[in-house]
Amino acid sequence: MGHAGYAKPGEPDIVCAAVSALTIGTVNSLEELAGERLHVSQDQSTGLFKCDFEGTLQEKSSFLMDSMVFSLENISREYGKKFLQVKIKEV
Repeated sequence: MGHAGYAKPGEPDIVCAAVSALTIGTVNSLEELAGERLHVSQDQSTGLFKCDFEGTLQEKSSFLMDSMVFSLENISREYGKKFLQVKIKEV
């Protein structure tokens, strides 16, 4: 949620771009490669990107999600928690 704030306002933000590429790429893979049924919503004003699954994830879908989280956590370690915090919330 929100924007990374890694770059100065008006300049390209590499952290924001990386997070966007990972999350959108993963969602596209979940739909197209794994055949998952998803509900995706996005709020441009806050940067919130939300993905709800209709059912239980397949094993390959779980692997895709684990891969995304692993990559996001690596970005957080590399650029700092000031710019990206990964929080896992199961509901």
